[in-house]
Amino acid sequence: MAELTAAPAPSGHPAPAGTAPASGTAPAPGTAPPSGTAPAAGARSDAPSRRRAGSGALPTPRARRRFALVLGSLIVLSLAFGLGYLALDNPMPFGSEGFWIIAKLRVTTLVVMVLVAFCQALGTVAFQTVTNNRIITPSIMGFESLYRAIQTTAVYVLGVAGLTALQGTTQFVLQIAAMMALSALLYGWLLSGRSANMQVMLLVGIVIGGGLGAVSTFMQRLLTPSEFDVLAARLFGSVSNADVDQLPIAIPLVVLAGTILLLRSRRLNVVALGKEQATNLGIDHRRETILVLLLVSLLMAVSTAMIGPMTFFGFLVATLAYQAAGTHDHRLVLPVAFLTAFVVLSGAYFVMKHVFYAQGYVSIIIELIGGSIFLAVILRKGRL
Repeated sequence: MAELTAAPAPSGHPAPAGTAPASGTAPAPGTAPPSGTAPAAGARSDAPSRRRAGSGALPTPRARRRFALVLGSLIVLSLAFGLGYLALDNPMPFGSEGFWIIAKLRVTTLVVMVLVAFCQALGTVAFQTVTNNRIITPSIMGFESLYRAIQTTAVYVLGVAGLTALQGTTQFVLQIAAMMALSALLYGWLLSGRSANMQVMLLVGIVIGGGLGAVSTFMQRLLTPSEFDVLAARLFGSVSNADVDQLPIAIPLVVLAGTILLLRSRRLNVVALGKEQATNLGIDHRRETILVLLLVSLLMAVSTAMIGPMTFFGFLVATLAYQAAGTHDHRLVLPVAFLTAFVVLSGAYFVMKHVFYAQGYVSIIIELIGGSIFLAVILRKGRL
């Protein structure tokens, strides 16, 4: 049977009913396409195009605007508290020689706040990343217990003069070296070899910290009331415990460790995925973990040896930083954590000094708030 073909209709005459238009032919100008037919390939749609979310740390414009707002707010608050701490309640007339002398003394305190905020923020965030646990702090490794043991031993052996003997650059370096030696021993022993285990390392750190704390408590009970009173002031974290002579040593160490951590932010993002995923992506997980832990130990050792223990300050800052940043990318979380730490520390000192006139209780209040948030996170089973 001959094959039936539909010939095109002559110009000016419509096609017969029931016949489809030839392939590739377009409808006549001014006429709408038949009902149910799909638009031709490559044709532009009149509907507005929808914005699709990207795949970066801040995938949507709303997330980027939110992060910019948070970062700008933290910068403004940091400048406000810093300048307010320097200029407010200065008894000398503005611009006079006495005014600048007092401001210079306050600048030293402000520099100490910047160093402590930097150490606590970066150290805690990096430590939580390599341990894959958001409810622990570097103090779990026994740094603060070692600091208390050193201070208590000095008073127990030398009396009140022992605290004076611990001041100065030499003693400051020795305390940092002792804390670094403890951390290097733990990491080299418990994170090397075939039986390397992060959980065992954390448990050993807790046991060592508890043992040093027990020894310190025993020696404190043997002190006289006057010696214990002087010692208690050193065992509370306070910016006033810092010595100006320590800054030329502390600043280079903090800048070195912090810069390395910031430059390795991308690697921290990979380490946060877990050991197997990081290894599959070409990261030596064990080597990276030990290096980060050593840098964290250096930061925490400098902070603790400078002002004393602040157990929950880092946890408070890290928790707030993750909530404020809205991302897990360390390139963004670490700067937000540093600014948050400085705002919390400088704001607390500013409010307690100029509002309640109780500057010495700042660390106690910070620890109280940080401990309360820690308990709240624990009760929520770590879901943030």
